[in-house]
Amino acid sequence: MEENLKNQLDQISNSIDSKIEKSNNDVANTIEVKASEIVKSEVTEMSNKLNERLDAFEVANKKQFNANKKMTFKSALSEAIENGAIEGITKGNSRSARFEIKADMTVGADFTGEVIPADRVAGYKFDPTRPVHIRQLLSLGSTQSDVVRYVKESGYSNGAAVTAEGVTLTQSDFDMTAVDANVKKIGTYFRISEEMLADTPQLTSYLSARAPEKLLDVEDVNILTGNDLGGIVNSAPAFAAGSYADTVESANQFDVIVAALNQLSLLNYNADTILLNPTDFHKILLLKDTTNNYIKDAAYGGLQPVFMGVKVVLNSAIAAGDFLIGNFGVGTQLWVREGVNIEFFREDGTNVRDGFVTVRVSERIALTNYLPNAFVKGQFATAQAALETP
Repeated sequence: MEENLKNQLDQISNSIDSKIEKSNNDVANTIEVKASEIVKSEVTEMSNKLNERLDAFEVANKKQFNANKKMTFKSALSEAIENGAIEGITKGNSRSARFEIKADMTVGADFTGEVIPADRVAGYKFDPTRPVHIRQLLSLGSTQSDVVRYVKESGYSNGAAVTAEGVTLTQSDFDMTAVDANVKKIGTYFRISEEMLADTPQLTSYLSARAPEKLLDVEDVNILTGNDLGGIVNSAPAFAAGSYADTVESANQFDVIVAALNQLSLLNYNADTILLNPTDFHKILLLKDTTNNYIKDAAYGGLQPVFMGVKVVLNSAIAAGDFLIGNFGVGTQLWVREGVNIEFFREDGTNVRDGFVTVRVSERIALTNYLPNAFVKGQFATAQAALETP
């Protein structure tokens, strides 16, 4: 009986254990399913939120890019059409289309032609002409003829001498020669349409100021070296070193000027002008002595260039490397038959039919070189070589 009771108790115990284990398994499975569902729900929710944030970030970036994008009216219109702004019309679904265009406008992209008026500076700008013309160094005269004649001493034999009482004086002789200087014309012309002359502001004033100055540049060259006028340089004596020949060590341009002034002084002329090309003048300013001091400090003074008391004039009509020194006020004279003038003509050739105006700029002058010995001409290189010690 005890054995049966024991077996029954074992069966009851086993049954209880089996139910407990089953119950535990059911609970564990339920917990696992619930946990899995909770984790899955949370992961899904986090993923959805992350996607929403990414979408919002992408939209914000696109809006910012479009806001910063520089668009012209043309590019904005093209983009709107490409995005289907008129798709309804093209497909026949609508008879009208409305869309908004926002574009950045710039002068370069959206303005054609002179939309913004420019501020115009009055007049015409051009490089300056020579500050000093050769005529300003000469005595001026006026003539009413086409020839200016002067009488020049061509020879003088001086017989003056000390004589004793009752002794016949020695005879002197001189020769005179009449010299003619023909009046010559210097001029040029322009042919300008009537429309250009009438419609171009201040064109007449420009021509009246500019053309005569350019004519005087040509006059400068002719006064100095022109064959037609008989230029000063053509008849002026050449530089002669004289007693200074082969005596100057390291001869320079300033030495040449001093020797030329001496050459004039020996003929009783006092130079009033040293005519130099600007390049040679500034070379002289750079000359230094053996102690590295500028030579010009001992001979150059004032705002007006002056060497040894003689004014220096710069003019590009004389070639670089050349010089002309002399008494310009005494040695020569410029005669004016007709002063520099500017005239306008419609009656010239086919001007009336073609609608043009001829503008003439001209003068008539003559040059009388009275005293060629009042000048000394030369070249610095040749003169320096003549002065240089062997």
